[in-house]
Amino acid sequence: MAIPVLTIDGPSGAGKGTVSRAVAKRLGWHYLDSGSIYRSLAIAVLKQKVELTDVPEIVKVAQSMALEFECNDELVVKLDGEDITSQLGLESTGNAASIVAVLPEVRSVLLQKQKDFKKMPGLVADGRDMGTVVFPDAEIKVFLTASAAERAQRRYKQLIEKGIDANLALLTNEIEERDRRDTERKTAPLSMASDALYIDSSNMTIDEVIEEVVNLIR
Repeated sequence: MAIPVLTIDGPSGAGKGTVSRAVAKRLGWHYLDSGSIYRSLAIAVLKQKVELTDVPEIVKVAQSMALEFECNDELVVKLDGEDITSQLGLESTGNAASIVAVLPEVRSVLLQKQKDFKKMPGLVADGRDMGTVVFPDAEIKVFLTASAAERAQRRYKQLIEKGIDANLALLTNEIEERDRRDTERKTAPLSMASDALYIDSSNMTIDEVIEEVVNLIR
C-alpha cells in the first residue's frame, strides 16, 4: 500500500509550520519540518565555528549530525541529543540556514534524511521544495503564502510578545531578501508545483487554512 504524503510549501513566515503540525496531529500522521533540518545544520555549523563559505566542512557536519523531531503541541528538535528548539527561530539561525541551503552538496546529503520520514500511516512534509524536489509524487500538494508585509507583521508581533526588540521595516526587508534568495537559487529554488493548490493566507486565520487543507485530504 502506498504511503500518503501531503506537501506544504511556501515562503518563510506563511504559517506552514503551524498548519502542517496541526494537520499532522489531526490525521495522526508523521511530520517533517524540512526548514528545521536546515536550521539545525546552521546551528551545528555555527556551534562548531565552521565558516559559511567552507563547503567541505559544512558537508561533513551535515553527514555527522543526529537529529530527532518530537511533534507535540510544539515541535521539539534535538541535535546530537541537545534540545535546540529555542535557537531555531533566531534571525542568525535563519540567515545562516538560508546560506547553507543554497549549497547543492549539502542538499544532496540532507535529501535522503528527509525521504526517510515517509512512513505509515502518512506524512505531512513542510518546506520550500517538498512538492517539487523531495516528494514530487505526493498525492496532495499545497503552496501556502502571504504577502511580505503580512509575514513581517506576524513576525514582528511574535518577537514583541516574547519581549524581543524588533524593527518592522527591517523585518520586511529581510523577508523580501530571503524570498529573493530562495526563489533565485540554482538548486531546488522555491517554486510552486504545477499540481499544487495555491492558498494565500494574508486575510485568513490559521484555523481557516487548517480546515481547507484537512478538507483536501478528506
